[in-house]
Parts: sequence; structure tokens; C-alpha cells
Amino acid sequence: MLVAPPQSVAELMERGIQLSGRLVSDVAADLDWQVPADLRRAKGFIGRLLETALGAPEGNAQAPDFPTLGVELKTIPIRADGRPVESTWVTRASLHDAAEQRWESSAVHAKLRCVLWIPVLTEPGVPPADRRIGSPLLWRPDSVEEAMLRRDWHDLMERILHGELADLDAKVGDALQLRPKGATAQERTHAVDIDGRPVMAQARGFYLRASFTRGVLLRGFGLAERSTSATVSP
Repeated sequence: MLVAPPQSVAELMERGIQLSGRLVSDVAADLDWQVPADLRRAKGFIGRLLETALGAPEGNAQAPDFPTLGVELKTIPIRADGRPVESTWVTRASLHDAAEQRWESSAVHAKLRCVLWIPVLTEPGVPPADRRIGSPLLWRPDSVEEAMLRRDWHDLMERILHGELADLDAKVGDALQLRPKGATAQERTHAVDIDGRPVMAQARGFYLRASFTRGVLLRGFGLAERSTSATVSP
């Protein structure tokens, strides 16, 4: 089943609201999809399911999921207390041309300029089909969040530029981090070493820290430090 792309942000939000409170199995049935019993070998399934349900077109992986609207979709698994289960994938990192990149024209900035967050209640022992979809949240970084993201991006790109990948781990960055990304740990991409020479390095991707996304959700839903279980109620 194909779903036409939304024509406005308001229409996209309305579609998100209609998904709120439903089980993953309900949405999958609408689209005639089979929900896997385990996501360890189907990582990203729920994200792809909701992209399809909301009408996201296929396109450039470096552009927002809804390019004509300038909106990125992020499905985020959370516990009943509102804590994100994991860090959030943003986009693949380009390791070979760090000197030419600028924050304002970067894929990270394009992806995070406007995000539609859809929480999915994810508790241990609950199969994917029985996970409940939460209320949508449309988020644009405020000045403080934008400054954090920009600072982390510049720091990470500076380290990439100087060939410091070997010393660059997920501990670097307050909001944004760089971690290995690829179908296998052996996936390689073009980069430079500390002497500026071309090398092949393990593929990396940008991720948002769970502590950062938790703050986004808490502020967005006006919950302070309260449980966000209300955002996933039927």
C-alpha cells in the first residue's frame, strides 16, 4: 500500500496524531506488512514502517525524510518513564572532505533543522508488534540546542580533518556523537590520517545522545522530569 506524501506540515502532524495510541501491529496490518518477532536482525523496521504510513517519499539519504516540507522523521524508542532506549541515528559522516564542509550546509544541520519525533513505548519483553506509538512532537532546535549541536559538529569535524579518528570515540560531544556505522564492522570509507594522507577507515555516523533527546522530549511535551507514559496512552 502506497501513501501519498503530505502536502503540508499540518497534514503531516495530523497523520502523526492519527497514529498516536495505536500498536505497531495495527499500522503494519494497514500496510500489509509482517512485523518481525525480533528486531535484532530487522533494526530500523519500525522507523521504516512509520515513514511509509506517514507518506515519506524515497529520496536522498542526506536530505530530510520529507524534503519538500523540510521535516525529518525520527522514531524514538522510550521506556515508560520517558527515557530513550538508545542514541538516535542522524546521518552518515563524510570523512574525506571535512575541510570543505560547513555547518549551515551540512547534512546534519539539514536533518535536525526540523524533526518530527514519534515516541514508541519499548519495554523489555514486549514484542515489536505490541509496542504502542506515542504522540508526535514537532521540534525545531532553540538557540541553546542549536549552539550545542553546532559546537559538537565543529569539534568532531575538526578532529576528522586532523586525522584523529583512531582517538575519536562516542564519549566526545555533549549532544552529538560520532560512532561506527555500517552493515558490518568491516565497512570502510575514504578518510585522511594524521599526516593528511588518504586512508580507508571504518564508516562512521552522527548520532544524538539519549540524554539530549530526553531533554527534547521532556521540554517538548512539557513534562519536566515526570513520566512520559501519557504520551503513549491509547
